Amino acid sequence: MEHSKDFEKRVEKKVEHYVKKVVKVIAMVILGAILFLLANYLLMWLWNWLMPEVFGLSTITYWQALGIFILAKLLFGFGGGGGKNKGKSSHKKKFKATHGCSTMRRDFDQWKHYEQFWKEEGAEAYKNYVERIKNNNHDTE
Repeated sequence: MEHSKDFEKRVEKKVEHYVKKVVKVIAMVILGAILFLLANYLLMWLWNWLMPEVFGLSTITYWQALGIFILAKLLFGFGGGGGKNKGKSSHKKKFKATHGCSTMRRDFDQWKHYEQFWKEEGAEAYKNYVERIKNNNHDTE
């Protein structure tokens, strides 16, 4: 007797669980449909408010707005973003210095001495360079 009551309770809980899931799925489908219809109405309202005055276009009906909405979704995508790579890092994040930047990074380490060089030799070396250019330009003229 006790065994059958436990079995009935487990079956009852499973049925209740599945009924709740089905109700949630139906509610989400209805909510999605309502949001889709509202987005379409918003598109129609915005088009009829802006386009005739800005571009001189005619107003559209609800069904024409639905067609524009579907066309825009087909042309520009349905959103959702990354697709397969949602949890994975992108190619840009995987890029490391070993893929071609290592020489630039190595050379960049040498630049830490640039300021000291400029203070000691840079200004004088630059003046000499400018004088050389002036002298070479006078020779060619």
